Amino acid sequence: MQFVQPIRDTEKIEQMKKALLTRSKRDWFIFVFGINTGLRIGDILRLHVKDIRNRTHVSLIEGKTRKKKWVPINADLKRIIDDYTAGMKPNDPLFKSYRTKQNLGRVQVYRILNMAAAECGLEEIGTHTLRKTFGYHFYQKTHDVAMLQNIFNHAYPSLTMRYIGINQDMIDEAVSEFTL
Repeated sequence: MQFVQPIRDTEKIEQMKKALLTRSKRDWFIFVFGINTGLRIGDILRLHVKDIRNRTHVSLIEGKTRKKKWVPINADLKRIIDDYTAGMKPNDPLFKSYRTKQNLGRVQVYRILNMAAAECGLEEIGTHTLRKTFGYHFYQKTHDVAMLQNIFNHAYPSLTMRYIGINQDMIDEAVSEFTL
């Protein structure tokens, strides 16, 4: 199993958005939706238009934990959702496969993200990158590990810190300044 990283650099996030948008609006929206909600990709890919259109929150039962999840939709994301879902039917899959017309699969999302990442010079990118990127930037902005732990339904703050790559950042900084 590959270990994936969050995208730490906001410039690289913008490059990913541009690279994905040149392919398709759907591919761009998967990325934007994922980094703004922090949901697992399996939960994102099960969504239908009616689950997010004209809503203030995404409400679902998490596939992994079977726990109820209620994620606020910020104003910018709401505007993007309205634009993306315009003309779509309420029961349409939010992320429809062009080939099968059913919900897009996680393997295909992995391929989509990695193609864009290669164009942007990013490595260690996978479907968890979206969730990790949300967590990394949420933590950088708030420094509230307890809140992030709660958002992610993690058992321990140390697990949350390791998951978003903060521990590795601290190790890298400490060791780079250490000399004998």
